[in-house]
Amino acid sequence: MTTDTPNTAPPALVPGEDAVFLDFDGTLVEIAPRPDAVHVPDGLAEVLMDLHALCGGALALVSGRAMGELAAFLPRFTGPLIGSHGAESRGLDLPGAGHAVDLAALHARFVEFANANDLLAEAKPHGAAIHFRSRPEAEALARAFAEEMIALHPGLTLQPAKMAFELRPAGATKDAALRQLADAVPFAGRRPVYLGDDTTDEPALIWAQERGGMGVKVGEGASAARWRLSGPQAVRAWLTAATET
Repeated sequence: MTTDTPNTAPPALVPGEDAVFLDFDGTLVEIAPRPDAVHVPDGLAEVLMDLHALCGGALALVSGRAMGELAAFLPRFTGPLIGSHGAESRGLDLPGAGHAVDLAALHARFVEFANANDLLAEAKPHGAAIHFRSRPEAEALARAFAEEMIALHPGLTLQPAKMAFELRPAGATKDAALRQLADAVPFAGRRPVYLGDDTTDEPALIWAQERGGMGVKVGEGASAARWRLSGPQAVRAWLTAATET
C-alpha cells in the first residue's frame, strides 16, 4: 500500500549481510530533460564497484533503461545489470522477453507522434516510451496515444513513469526479476535492499520489505517504502559511507 513515507534516512548498509539493488535514473543520477542527457558524477562507478566487492557480488543495477545504455553510462562498472524492467540482464541468469512485436514499426509510430506533438520518443530494445517532460500539459494526449498503441500490441503493457508513458513487455517488471534472483548466488541468504524513485519501483520496494529487507524511496512523493533519501546526492553519500566502514 502506498503511504506517506517518513522523511527518515535508512540505517547503514551492512555489506556482509545485504543484497543491494539500485535503480539508475532519479536514484543514482539526477533525471535529465532527455534520457541521453544524464550526467554521471565522477567516481560513481568506483563506489559501486567497491560496494559490489564488499557485498560479495550481491549488488545489481535495476532499470527501465536498455541494458546497453546502462553499460554505456557506467563503463567502469562491471557488475550485474537488469535492463528494460527485467527483460534484459548482464551477469545474471534471467529469461529474456518472449513476445512478438514489430519494433521497427512501433518505434516509427512513436517518432511520428512525438514529432507531430513536440514530445520525445524513446526507442527501447523491447518497447518504446513517449516523454512529455517538455510539455507537461500534454500528459493526457500522451496517455491516450500510449493506450492506443497498447490496443494494437497485446504483447506489451502500459507502464506510467515520471513524465512519460512506456510500453514494455507484459510480465517484465523489476520485482519479477528480483524474485527470480532472490534464491540465486550471490544474493541468496542476504537481506534485500532496494532503492528507487519512481512508480515503476514501488513493487520492488514492497518486495524487499516483504522479505525482511529495506525499501528506500528516493526523492519526493508517497511510497510504500519505510525509508527515504532526499535525492541522488544523498544516495551516493549513503552508498559511499558503506564503503568506508
